[in-house]
Amino acid sequence: MAPAEEVLGYETPTWPAEFADRYRAAGWWRNETFGRMLRERAAEHPERIAIVDPTGGPDGGRRTWTYGELDLRADRLAAGFIARGISKGDRVVVQLPNVAEFFEVVFALFRIGALPVFALPAHRKSEIVYFCTFTEAVAYVIPSEHDGFDYRTLAAVACAEAPSLKHVFVTGGDAGYFEDLADVPAAPIGLGGPASHELAFLQLSGGSTGVPKLIPRTHDDYIYSLRGSNDICAVDEDSVYLCVLPAAHNFPLSSPGSLGTLYAGGRVVLCPQPVPDVAFRLIESEGVTITGLVPPLAIVWTEAAPRSAYDLSSLDVLLVGGAKFSEEAARRVRPALGCTLQQVFGMAEGLVNYTRLDDPLETVIATQGRPISPDDEIRIVDDEDNDVPPGATGHLLTRGPYTIRGYWNAPEHNARSFTDDGFYRTGDIVRQTASGHLVVEGRAKDQINRGGEKIAAEEVENHILAHPAVHDANVVAEPDPYLGERTCAYVIVRSGAAPLRALDVKKFVRERGLAAYKVPDRVVFVDTFPKTGVGKVSKKDLRAVTPAPDLAG
Repeated sequence: MAPAEEVLGYETPTWPAEFADRYRAAGWWRNETFGRMLRERAAEHPERIAIVDPTGGPDGGRRTWTYGELDLRADRLAAGFIARGISKGDRVVVQLPNVAEFFEVVFALFRIGALPVFALPAHRKSEIVYFCTFTEAVAYVIPSEHDGFDYRTLAAVACAEAPSLKHVFVTGGDAGYFEDLADVPAAPIGLGGPASHELAFLQLSGGSTGVPKLIPRTHDDYIYSLRGSNDICAVDEDSVYLCVLPAAHNFPLSSPGSLGTLYAGGRVVLCPQPVPDVAFRLIESEGVTITGLVPPLAIVWTEAAPRSAYDLSSLDVLLVGGAKFSEEAARRVRPALGCTLQQVFGMAEGLVNYTRLDDPLETVIATQGRPISPDDEIRIVDDEDNDVPPGATGHLLTRGPYTIRGYWNAPEHNARSFTDDGFYRTGDIVRQTASGHLVVEGRAKDQINRGGEKIAAEEVENHILAHPAVHDANVVAEPDPYLGERTCAYVIVRSGAAPLRALDVKKFVRERGLAAYKVPDRVVFVDTFPKTGVGKVSKKDLRAVTPAPDLAG
């Protein structure tokens, strides 16, 4: 197992010395920190626009911050936080939507060496109280309201149940009993900042069950992932990145995301809503060149684009990740949006894979890419941790210069999630092509064991999605007294399509040559899928759906 350092009384697994030395010698880790990175960009081009918040200005109008302004705002807010007793190593839960203040807050905390704990706007009492108590957070940063929800009521509950919480800072409206973030900034003071090997922030694990685990990311490892992503995605100072997904999520933060764009000196445009009308307007007006979506959103965009009056010609690259993107849906991207598709397969714990911009079309359509780094180590193993033959399917294990060696303050979970020699058990079922690209066949927990025959849900979904009347599909396991598990396909029919029956879906996939045992045992038609906070389909909640008898077949 990796060595564990005591950081402010908490166990934080870290890289063994021989690995850290190797990554520094290879040039992956360059002694960079986020605070110094912003300072350097502001010195290089202080008047260049860094952030565009289309609804954050007076009367809901457009607001922009240059690199010089963002740097000064971070300095002033850091000084105000320090005056209120927030210091290096303190945890601060940040739950902000896609607004410019998100970046002001996190860069201020980076300057201090305090640790943002990235919460999502969709989180509510259960998650927020847990984050505050488990991390012993001293502060909580919220909007006053967002999407009709009053976060001040949630903050009141958090304060009552988390004794460590001393401050709540509110932006975007009446702060109520709490402190308005706009009143916090003070005259800048000299700050040394953290060292590059120290923690930068705590992210949330992407697990679909239980309370999220906390992922400790250092300046060294995360900045390397930004730099590597920028190289692969051709992000530079002329890039304009549209942040569509929640800003705190790993994908829009770093793949290459808003932080990657700021590292390159480009422009970040914040999208307040991911719907096509809002996003397409911003693509046209801001000259957006690159953005990232989860598969359900990508499907919506590709269907809406041909009917849209907005000019999307500036968009060069669409990254799709966060979940498996089916081949059928991937083929629709270029015809609909006129841009290059890059598939992304990664995890907040570290490893990120991209298809390359010069990959053959079939590679882009049919794989989820290959790793960022030459030092990303991949193992694909069977249930007993034996390496499978080349091209065979198995469990993905990985370690490398930006993959963590353990969750924050979770020794028991770390014993299950990491091998003795430091490989992270991702939970993904994959195979690797001769070119080194990974093909995601599913999640271990999404694999359906039907009477001893194992079925990858994504494979069946891909066949269903090929039906011209199908908008989206998800396949899950259902308990069966005889088989142990059987398959249930939840299907959304395209708007305006002819009525579709369960028997039609089964016949269609059977005629595509799918093995009989993989044909869904049941097909249920629904209007929408339940989603997680970042827009992914929640298979956990989908399994809990109880359809009306006349919908199933």
